[in-house]
Order: sequence, then C-alpha cells, then structure tokens
Amino acid sequence: MEFNVRRLAADAGTFLSRAVQFTEEKFGQAEKTELDAHLETLLSRVESTKHWTEKIMKQTEVLLQPNPNVRMEEFLYEMLDKKVPTRANNHELLGESMIDSGHEFGPGTAYGSALIKCGETEKLLGSAEKEFIQSSAINFLTPFRNFIEGDFKTISKERKLLQNKRLDLDAAKNRLKKARVADARSALWAEEVQQAETELRIAQSEFDRQAEITRLLLEGISSTHAHHLRCLNDFVDAQASYYAQCYQYMVNLQKQLGSFPSTFSNNNQPASTSSASISVPTAQAAASLPAPPPSQASPALNELRSTSGTRKARVLYDYDAASSSELSLLADEVITVSSVPGMDSDWLMGQRGNQKGKVPITYLELLN
Repeated sequence: MEFNVRRLAADAGTFLSRAVQFTEEKFGQAEKTELDAHLETLLSRVESTKHWTEKIMKQTEVLLQPNPNVRMEEFLYEMLDKKVPTRANNHELLGESMIDSGHEFGPGTAYGSALIKCGETEKLLGSAEKEFIQSSAINFLTPFRNFIEGDFKTISKERKLLQNKRLDLDAAKNRLKKARVADARSALWAEEVQQAETELRIAQSEFDRQAEITRLLLEGISSTHAHHLRCLNDFVDAQASYYAQCYQYMVNLQKQLGSFPSTFSNNNQPASTSSASISVPTAQAAASLPAPPPSQASPALNELRSTSGTRKARVLYDYDAASSSELSLLADEVITVSSVPGMDSDWLMGQRGNQKGKVPITYLELLN
C-alpha cells in the first residue's frame, strides 16, 4: 500500500513537472529541445501519409457504396461484429424488374424477349459489381484501414512518449540551471547540483533511447508506401477487370438486340428511330431473303392451302410488322400458320397465342 502511494505521488510529480515545462514553453519562458531535422521530416511524412490514407479511404468507400445510409448500416454491423445482410444492388433490382415485365408481355414477343435479355445482362452487371466491391474491400481498403488502426496508432503512442521524454529532459535542464545559479553558500547547494546533473543524464538517456525507437518506427513508412503501392495496383487491376466484364456484357447484349425490330407501329404510324439503330428486314426486303427450296416448300404450302388447315412453322428471321394487320416475328420462335382464301400467295396468316396477323412466307419454315 505504501509503495503504491509513493508511486502515485511520483507519477503526479512527473505529470506536474511536464505540465509546468509545457506551459512555460508556450509562453516563451523556457527553452525547448528541438528534434533533429531527419526525425522532424519523418514525422511530417507520417502525418501526411495518415491524412491522405484517410481521405483516399473515405472517397473509395463513397465510390464503392454511394448511399450514405447503407454505409452507415454496414459500419454499425461491423461495430457489432455481425454479418452484413445480403441485399440486391441496383443493377440486380433493375434486372429483376425487366425480367418480370418481359414475362408479363410474353417471352415470344420482340419486346418481351428484349426485356428479358436486358434484365439478365443487368443481373450479370450487378454480380460483377459485387465481386469488384468485395475485391476492392479486401485488397485495397483493408490494408489502408490496418495502417490507420494499427501502425499509425503505434507510431502515435511512441511519438507521444517521445514528447513526454522531451519535456522531462527540458525540465531536468531547467532544474540544473536553477540549481547552479542558487546561493552557493547553502549547505545543500553541491548536493542539489549533483542530483540535478544525475536527473539530467537519466532524462537525456531516456530521451535518446525513445528518439531512436521512434525513428525506427517512422522509417518504416517507406515499407508502408511500398505495400500501399501494391494495394493500389490490385485496385486498378480489379477496376480494369470489372469494366472489361461490363463492356463485354454490353457488347454481347447489343449483338443479341441487333436482330430485334428497331421500329414499332402505333395506330399504323411507325415510330422514329435514331441514326444508330440497327437496320432489320422489312416486308419490302422480304423478296431479297432466301426463300425455302421449292422442292420442300411448295408441297407443304400446296397441302396447307388445299386443306385450309393449320401448321406449325419456325421463324427464320426477325420481322417487324409494317402495319397493324401484320404480325411481328422473332427468329427461332414457333407459330401457327394457316392459309386464308384470297390472301396474297406470298403471305400466310400467323397466330401466336391471341395475337394474329399476316406473315411473309419467306420468313418461315413449315414443320412436319
């Protein structure tokens, strides 16, 4: 118990001595030991590294998750050491909506099929985005955060200890200075000077030792920069891979949509199309497309016209209806066709569910 009391008293005395020294320095009433230029440079470099690491981390988090509410939620889950719930991202939500609407309009229709294809691509984009975010969090954000929460905290602790040792050193210097100018006639003068010199030697030794420890830690910032450079390369590689994936998905989607109708009729009035639209065959161009070989098509057509029955037919090419009396077609779909008396010989009546309309024979392959 007595030892603890003495220890507390000594600590209180040390704290008071440091506080007095710090205050006198601020008011210019005491001299201050300056750190060597190399150590000051290292300290400045570490502070700069800490500042920009935090700034880059913050902006990267905003890039990966623009929604501040979601970022806060993820932070709370992390603080509670709980797993963040899996949620669909914006691409995936859009993809689901497109797919659901495509099925509602009918997968056999041009618009419905296009919506489904777009929805599937949006879901692929969403999945690629999740992989990019996960990779960036592990290989980029985590090492940066480890520096702030690990290495920099250790450096800050040793730096604070160096500051205390520096205050102790300067306080010892001031005590020795005051002891030397005291009345030499005092019986305790020589003893006080000797004690002050001893305290100064101890304070100088402890300061030098702590300065060396701090210097070694600060010089490790070069290794930190090298590590962060590797992390930066990983982040750029992840971005390049992510954007390349997205580009390929969109190129594939463009190819799939390239054969879809580029115009749709509304009250027999075709909608305007952009100059970038991909041209598709129309009724006027039907004659230029390859027709079924007469040896195969003619008997089947003759039988269909003579019996006035129905047959199944596979669509060879996409076809955009030019009027409300025609039926738009999608390549590879199977429809029901029949012959109507008085209809042009190049056309049949096509039916898909409740939809009916004229279809060009050259776009069809009659099935057995």
